[in-house]
Amino acid sequence: MLTFLSLLALVVIVLVMKTILIVPERENVVIERLGKFNALLKPGIYFLIPFFDSVAYRQEVREQVIDIPSQSVITSDNIQVEVDGLLYLQVMDAKRASYGIGNYLAASINLAQTTMRSEVGKISLGEIFSEREAVNSKIIAEIDKASDPWGVKVLRYEIKDIAPSRHVIDTLEKQMEAERDKRAEITLATAEKEKLINVSEGARQKSINLSEGEKQKRINEADGRAESIKLIADATAKSLELVGNAIAKPGGKEALKMKLVDQYITNFSQVIQSGNVSIFPAELATLKGLVEELKNNTKGASKNG
Repeated sequence: MLTFLSLLALVVIVLVMKTILIVPERENVVIERLGKFNALLKPGIYFLIPFFDSVAYRQEVREQVIDIPSQSVITSDNIQVEVDGLLYLQVMDAKRASYGIGNYLAASINLAQTTMRSEVGKISLGEIFSEREAVNSKIIAEIDKASDPWGVKVLRYEIKDIAPSRHVIDTLEKQMEAERDKRAEITLATAEKEKLINVSEGARQKSINLSEGEKQKRINEADGRAESIKLIADATAKSLELVGNAIAKPGGKEALKMKLVDQYITNFSQVIQSGNVSIFPAELATLKGLVEELKNNTKGASKNG
């Protein structure tokens, strides 16, 4: 009797388990009736027909992250690198994800590897690093187009790591070192060039300043000489004006003649004294007569005055 009751309780428990189905929030459940698709159950509680209805597939509807294994890829410049990545996808249609393909996860991984190998092979090693976003976008577009019949949406793809071989790394390090040396030499050459330019500019400016100073000096000297000549000319003009005024007065002409005779006698004496030859001038009698006449005229002018 106890065994029968235990067996009956076990059967009831099994029937309850087969009848009541609770679908959690994160899943969609595909129900088959007698081996044929019957319903797609969203999160909630459901009652099934025991032995007729069965849970065929449980599909995760949250966003899933798939680690794409590392693989060897040859770039367009014939450099071998190891590339891996991360694929983010989400099941949008649980029915198609169940019946459209046997294993959408494995298919997505293989498709991501194939597409990544194809896209990376089109570009050089340097472009992989500089155009990573563009490569990711192309891989997403290709996988999303192929996975649409599966009811799976590819959200994004990220290249996680790019690892060249040890030989390639050594070569790149040498290349970067040579590039740094080249830039250093260019910098030093540029600095030396700038130095020479600055020195030449300084010398040029110095020459210009000296020439400008010399020019200004000459201008000042010329202005000084011109001013001196002007002053002398003004003084001479004033003296001549005074002499002319004096001559115009009474007795002025006679005084001028006396002055000229005195200057003549003085200059003639100096010439005679500085020469080595004694000269007896033929005009001495005339000169004497001129002096006597001037003296008489001077006396006459004094008496008249």
